[in-house]
Amino acid sequence: MRLDKWLKVSRLIKRRTVANEACDNQRVSANGRPVKASYDVKEGDVLELRFGERLTRVQVLAVAEHVGKADAAAMYKEL
Repeated sequence: MRLDKWLKVSRLIKRRTVANEACDNQRVSANGRPVKASYDVKEGDVLELRFGERLTRVQVLAVAEHVGKADAAAMYKEL
């Protein structure tokens, strides 16, 4: 699954366009290197999201096309 779509489905970022912009501005890295929105997310990847001064590190636990709001937090684990 594409990174921008995974960020939206997991509800780490609200909109796919915002996720796309974050990737374009190199605010998202996977396994220690900056990645584009088209990066193929796999289980076990460690993602770093930078929003201003805040840094969020998560490990991908699941990749699914459609997830309910209640189950979205189960797709990742904060580090």
